[in-house]
Amino acid sequence: MIPDPLPGKLPKIAAAFWIMKISATTLGETAGDLLSMTINVGYAVSSLILLSAFLVSLIAQLLAPRYLPPLYWLVILATSTAGTTISDYMDRTLGFGYATGSAILIALLVGTLVFWRISMGSLSVDHVRSRKAELLYWIAILFSNTLGTALGDYLSDSSGLGFAGGALLIGGILALILAATYLTRISRIALFWLAFILTRPFGATIGDVLTKAPEKGGVGLGTIGSSAILAAILVVFVAIETKRGPRLEARAVG
Repeated sequence: MIPDPLPGKLPKIAAAFWIMKISATTLGETAGDLLSMTINVGYAVSSLILLSAFLVSLIAQLLAPRYLPPLYWLVILATSTAGTTISDYMDRTLGFGYATGSAILIALLVGTLVFWRISMGSLSVDHVRSRKAELLYWIAILFSNTLGTALGDYLSDSSGLGFAGGALLIGGILALILAATYLTRISRIALFWLAFILTRPFGATIGDVLTKAPEKGGVGLGTIGSSAILAAILVVFVAIETKRGPRLEARAVG
């Protein structure tokens, strides 16, 4: 039984969702690096600033009466930027390293998902119709986006694959997940969460490809140029989603 029923406040899972998710998570990587490294605020202060922004946007999302695309994607972006600096703070400032930092974040994410499954009965986003489920949804996203940064940095810096190699590896895994969705009977819920988690390191490695200098394996757009391009892509898709939403609701009512 799902208490405190709410109207659907999450977007439809379709191609546009994944384009916006990858854009938002890649932007989170470049914007987080812009604040912590380019502006040189530092990982700890950046994390505090971005966590505060996440909490403010999350409260607004929890209080919203329905799905509002600009607000929803603002929270996604906030989890991604905060996750970038939190992961860097854990791995670099605290000295945990990518392996230990990833292990801690995996444990937190798995613990959140297990508690969600036990307490709510399902991990399906279609069943996020209570404030408790919605809060667990966002906690899981924050942990998954923080974990994704650590995994992306490991692939880019420590695995020997480089930025482009890491992006190609995760992109290939995402392609296999897409094929499994249509060609196998593997749980769609499990495939969704696996894809959701992996789009973050995919975004992290793509972000590194965009920002790093050519001699380091990137294309040299820098954090400012990359962030501007990714923000423009995300804004366009959010605007389309916002404009289309009322028409879809009116059609459903009619």
